[in-house]
Amino acid sequence: MVPVSFTAFGAPFEFADQEFALAPSRALYWAEERALIVADLHLEKASWYAQRGQMLPPYDSRETLSRIADALRETGARRVLCLGDNFHDSHGPARLEPHAAGMLDALMCATDWVWITGNHDCQETSVEAQGVPELTVRGIALRHEARPGETGAELSGHFHPKLRVTARGRSVARPCAVASERRLILPAFGALTGGMNAADPAILGALQPARAIDALVPAAGKLARFPLWRSA
Repeated sequence: MVPVSFTAFGAPFEFADQEFALAPSRALYWAEERALIVADLHLEKASWYAQRGQMLPPYDSRETLSRIADALRETGARRVLCLGDNFHDSHGPARLEPHAAGMLDALMCATDWVWITGNHDCQETSVEAQGVPELTVRGIALRHEARPGETGAELSGHFHPKLRVTARGRSVARPCAVASERRLILPAFGALTGGMNAADPAILGALQPARAIDALVPAAGKLARFPLWRSA
């Protein structure tokens, strides 16, 4: 196994009896599986908006894929597990410009790449034809959206959680993960993804049952935990 410095890549922590590291880039590295886990890429979101008259720089897919490539180099990961909403719409793969399409092809050829489908995805496209609705690895369920009532270990995305904190009179919103005892919602990885308040009732409700729910933010090689909810 290629040794990985967790503190160089991100903040190390244990989840479901496995070692992980959460990076400021919003990628999660799973040591035992040598896997990079990313959620909500929303590739070709800019071109989707452009079709509706809102002209955005058409390079979001390049930036997102470049950040995945950087994370693969940093970790030596051999698997990429994408937790759904991979493209912003079902026609996104057809709109990939040649450079971005070449980047994606190269990444998929170099790794064991798994598409998990989300509510924005379509399994009829050639890129995502091998997608699966969910996957279980080492007893951990990987799916797009947290399943209410789930009592087993679970990794998911969908909600794009962000934490707003106030420090020295300034309010700052940062993408974050949200975790209960055995379930974890990842931040959105894509370059053009917005966010939902990490303490939104929809997020807290999706992680029930739970005793405690925290926002997780990597900073300086450590994982800062911010309490969001505690059972009575």
